[in-house]
Amino acid sequence: MTADLNGRYGLNPAHSEVVEACKVIEPCRALDMGCSNGRNALYLGERGFDVTAVDNNPGAINSLQQILSAEGITNVTPRVYDINSAALDADYGLIACTVTLMFLNPASVPAVLADMQAHTRPGGYNLIVCAMSTPQYPCPMPFPFTLQEGQLREAYAGWELIKYNEEPGTMHNGARLQFATLLARKPE
Repeated sequence: MTADLNGRYGLNPAHSEVVEACKVIEPCRALDMGCSNGRNALYLGERGFDVTAVDNNPGAINSLQQILSAEGITNVTPRVYDINSAALDADYGLIACTVTLMFLNPASVPAVLADMQAHTRPGGYNLIVCAMSTPQYPCPMPFPFTLQEGQLREAYAGWELIKYNEEPGTMHNGARLQFATLLARKPE
């Protein structure tokens, strides 16, 4: 069970939106962008997804590799990758990018989103959760990037929006802010 696995290695549980998305999406080739120590990648892998887990932090990737080796997990492949480069080299049925965009260089975010879309197979999904900063909910955290109202929805014009909302939420560190949450399916 991932909960036991995550607990054994001191990881947070899988993001609730990843858990929800797995109720809709059949196991496929998946990309976990900004995987950190692998909480979502492990969850997806346990559910039969063939996961590539990328992060710019070599320490996080090494930690995930140690867990995979210790547990004999073979369907999760971690690698160091700078998401800002917007240079994916494979296509996926699911690309999950939860609480990652806000740590990127703001100038690269449009290219990152376009690259994600280009490397999603027809009928595949993108899952994004990102902090917002709006007049109603100014972001209390000094993230390099935050979404504006409607910005993520506009970036996915032409995709089927399975889920979309812009609602207040709480980060695992307790910070309260507004998030844009999107689960979108690429046209076939």
